[in-house]
Amino acid sequence: MNRVEISAEEVPLPGWSSLANGYILKVLDRLEKDSWDLSVLFCNNAYIRSLNERFRNIDEPTDVLSFELGTNYNDEVTGETRFLSGDIIVSLETLAENAEYFKVSPDEELRRLLIHGILHLDGMDHQTNEGAEPMLKLQEEILTELSGEAIF
Repeated sequence: MNRVEISAEEVPLPGWSSLANGYILKVLDRLEKDSWDLSVLFCNNAYIRSLNERFRNIDEPTDVLSFELGTNYNDEVTGETRFLSGDIIVSLETLAENAEYFKVSPDEELRRLLIHGILHLDGMDHQTNEGAEPMLKLQEEILTELSGEAIF
């Protein structure tokens, strides 16, 4: 069983966050991940900009950041070995800007960013934003496969 913790910083916790949680669990199932723990933080541009500058030396906001931990731990309550995958941070402001720019719904853009973050936590990466990148191809495949799973 996978576990997701969702929180917010400098923005209210979105009312649809439980639906986002369910969507993330479906993405993890699609990727055949089990016993994963991850967190998702929704924030504004100022907050993600500060993280982007601190950890990537890029002084501008971005849409999504992933901080991969990639470590196993023993859950003392259940006795099971779990995988602490890491953290995904999503700027709701940049999400809205991207949706408008790419002419997609905010829901579709959110689902795309969540998949993107999960793939980074799984160790995947991309050199460009070209659709031919294997990670980005997989991202779009999953987005299409789970297209009926709206978050908001």
